[in-house]
Parts: sequence; C-alpha cells; structure tokens
Amino acid sequence: MPRAKNAVASRARRKKILKQTKGNFGARKNVWTVAKNTYEKGLTYAYRDRKKKKQEFRALWIQRINAAVRLEGLTYSKFMDMVHKSGININRKVLADLAMNQPEAFKIIVEKAKESA
Repeated sequence: MPRAKNAVASRARRKKILKQTKGNFGARKNVWTVAKNTYEKGLTYAYRDRKKKKQEFRALWIQRINAAVRLEGLTYSKFMDMVHKSGININRKVLADLAMNQPEAFKIIVEKAKESA
C-alpha cells in the first residue's frame, strides 16, 4: 500500500501562508521557504509591536499634555502631581484628548488642579 502524504492539506497550508505574504517584494511572496520565514518573522514583529504600541501611545499622550500645560505656565510633572493631589481621576489618554480637541475644558482642569494644590 502506498504511503499517503495528504497533499491536499499540505498545499492548503502553503497556500494560506503564501496568501498572507502576497504584498511582499521579490521571492518573499512566492518562494515557499522564503515566504514562510517572512511570515513567521512578521508574526513575531506583530506580537512585539502590540506590546510596544501601548508604550508609544502613552509617550504621545504625555507629550501632548506637556505641550498644553506649558502654555499654562506649568511643567508636566508638576501638573500631574497637582492632578493626583486634587483627586481628579482622569487618565492621560483623556487629558491628552482634551488638550488637543477641547482646550477650554483642559484649561478648567488646570485651574482646578492649581487651586486645590
């Protein structure tokens, strides 16, 4: 009896990965071994960058808050200290959004933090 290699499943598995690497340059899109390596490395980058994304957004929020607070004559660290001491429970994401899109509301928060500190 001949050995069954299940070519249908093997081909389907390869096609699935080659479909994922479709937009890549050169052999990375159509040569199986190269495409497989590209695909696996892409998955590791995706895993790493899902973690990194959170760090990058936090840094962006801090920069935006700092820029808005400096217009009010404070620094970021002094402002955040005042916010925590005054009991204002707003996270950095919301503060950055207010600073960018609703400067009047952000100004009110800065005044509240100043008067309670």
